[in-house]
Amino acid sequence: MAYTLGFDIGSSSVKVSLLDIEKGTGIASAFYPKKEMSISVPHPEWAEQDPEDWWNNLKKALGEVLTEASVKTSDIRAIGITYQMHGLVALDKNGQVVRPSIIWCDSRAVNYGREAFHSLGENWSLDHLLNSPGNFTAAKLAWVKDNEPEVYDRIDKIMLPGDYIAYRLTGEKNTTLSGLSEGIFVDFQKNELSSELMEYFGFSTDLIPQQVPVFAPQGTLRSDVADDLGLPSGIPVSYRAGDQPNNAFSLNVLEPGEVAATAGTSGVVYGVSDQLSPDAQSRVNTFAHVNHSKDQRRLGILLCINGTGILNAWLRHNTAKDLDYAQMNEMALSAPAGADGLRFFPFGNGAERVLGDANPGATLNGLNFNIHRQSHLLRAGQEGIAFSFRYGMDIMQKMGVNTKVIRAGKANMFLSSLFRQTLSNLAGATVELYDTDGSLGAARGAALGAGIWKSPQEAFENLNQLEVVTPNEEAEVINKHYDDWKQKLNNILK
Repeated sequence: MAYTLGFDIGSSSVKVSLLDIEKGTGIASAFYPKKEMSISVPHPEWAEQDPEDWWNNLKKALGEVLTEASVKTSDIRAIGITYQMHGLVALDKNGQVVRPSIIWCDSRAVNYGREAFHSLGENWSLDHLLNSPGNFTAAKLAWVKDNEPEVYDRIDKIMLPGDYIAYRLTGEKNTTLSGLSEGIFVDFQKNELSSELMEYFGFSTDLIPQQVPVFAPQGTLRSDVADDLGLPSGIPVSYRAGDQPNNAFSLNVLEPGEVAATAGTSGVVYGVSDQLSPDAQSRVNTFAHVNHSKDQRRLGILLCINGTGILNAWLRHNTAKDLDYAQMNEMALSAPAGADGLRFFPFGNGAERVLGDANPGATLNGLNFNIHRQSHLLRAGQEGIAFSFRYGMDIMQKMGVNTKVIRAGKANMFLSSLFRQTLSNLAGATVELYDTDGSLGAARGAALGAGIWKSPQEAFENLNQLEVVTPNEEAEVINKHYDDWKQKLNNILK
């Protein structure tokens, strides 16, 4: 028997999964804490976490998995890590964290990224970085440099959250090109650290750890750490990727035209392209995908929509308290496509990057007291979410993502047959639903990186496909309703 472990370092919890390599399926998983992990907000729009909390929660979740699975730990062959993107972890020469991690949803560095975008040149930034420096890791480090100089002077190496967990496991300070691209440190014309950006911010290249491949042994489990975790020493850490690239990998989204999607509280569409075609308005972001290399360009284009599942939850809590989500989905199906002209614009969860950082709020348009019922409201909500996905995917198409297939876990909004069929019709693409998650993806990546599986084809041979949805006879009708929705959105944004 042989197994791999996947560690998913989220901002809400840490999840651990154990993968049976022979069967290609998960046999145990656990997450910790059982309630959401705390996020410190010292000032408005700040968000910090103590990396020690990630480590302690990993240990507890791992302990549950090992107890549940009752396998020989000597049969665990590799470890993979996925993690919340864009965070900043700073270590001193002794490997100690010098301040709490500034995590992905912290927005204190927005002005630093904006000024860098203008000073470096918007055209240069888009051509070389494929993004505005925005509010990503490089800009966060610039904030520390200016506002906490005594802390900055103590920094020996900076890391992303997954780099830090790998360091705690192995004692090795390293990172990946994919990870550096999340922080907007990479010049994609050269496929290396951007000297221009480092010089602009006044960063020494000594702050950047050594680069290792995404799929490869990146260090081995230290004996003292192994004893603490209840594992044998010497297990290689052989895969590392941010949560969205990893989610795409977990769904076997690796080639141009393939797209991964999630639709929880917020929604993400992540498409693979082989073209250096940034969005001039930075409404979506481009990173090095897990299989990107100098010889094989694979870029992950990330679209984020804040107001997706949260709209469906709002509708339930405020208009359909007596229904569960399955009953809501059935009721929504009883209304006709297009909801008899009722339009929902689901942008009520903060500024939307896909709208150029506009914050128009959620809007219900076309309500007619004589014809619209609860079923129309529920359908308009789900269609509005799907329409917002299509709006962002149109931007991605101009950047070279010609969607052929959308892959997703069968969870959250994808539990709704209405939502997944509407999305398939709008995209003109097949929607494939799978039984997987981020920690299982990391465990799968670990087996590939350790050479246990020799190819992605072998890695995904046993991935459990649950359902396939293809465009149907409603496609033409729903696309006409989308055109009307888009025109009304443009009027709202004026």
